[in-house]
Amino acid sequence: MSTCKHGKGFTLIEVLIAMTLLSVMVLLLFTSLKICAQSWEKGEQKITEVNEVAVVYNFFQQHLASAKPVTNDFSEENVAAFGFQGDSQSMTFVTALPAAIGRSGLQQFSLQLQEKNDDQRIVITLTPFFPMAEGEQWRKDEAILIKHVQNLEISYFGSEDGVSEGAWLQDWQEKEVQPQLVKIKIGLDNGVYWPDMVIKMNVSGVFSNEDFDSEVTDDSENADDNNQTPPDDNGQ
Repeated sequence: MSTCKHGKGFTLIEVLIAMTLLSVMVLLLFTSLKICAQSWEKGEQKITEVNEVAVVYNFFQQHLASAKPVTNDFSEENVAAFGFQGDSQSMTFVTALPAAIGRSGLQQFSLQLQEKNDDQRIVITLTPFFPMAEGEQWRKDEAILIKHVQNLEISYFGSEDGVSEGAWLQDWQEKEVQPQLVKIKIGLDNGVYWPDMVIKMNVSGVFSNEDFDSEVTDDSENADDNNQTPPDDNGQ
């Protein structure tokens, strides 16, 4: 007498339980992946913000901190104007660029808040400080320092005469000295306010274009002296 053996299969309840557990596992997996992606995106955004702050701070630390207390003596009205001028949302200063950039001589930086297409940005304009020589073309460059700016506040610490006690001012116009400190506060459209950037300025001495012209002349004369042919054994 033979007997038939039938394999035992899954019941409907077991299949439903397995599918439910699988759905929960898949849901947890995708939730974890979404959280990881959001964390990665926030991390990259934070790194971008930190790098942006570092770039802007390095710009001010490199160029604004080395601003020259120079006076413009070559205006058509023959009225001397100090190179550093500023208010709460704009600033002008004069400094020299590194030789690798390829722009020799003193350069005038103009910083101001501009609005374009419902977006505010801080724009830097760079022009030579000295007037053009005859036959030369005026080279003017403009670049955006940072976009999506909601608020820009610039204040200046120093004394108006360079002798009395200093104070924080919102305006630095028509003075004969540079401020001791410049504080720059920037707020972005996303509600993020950067840490205040405080730049220490060079306040020693005031120079005019004649001082720099004389330095160039002296350097040229010294170079000519160094290039003279040395005397021979007979002293000739």
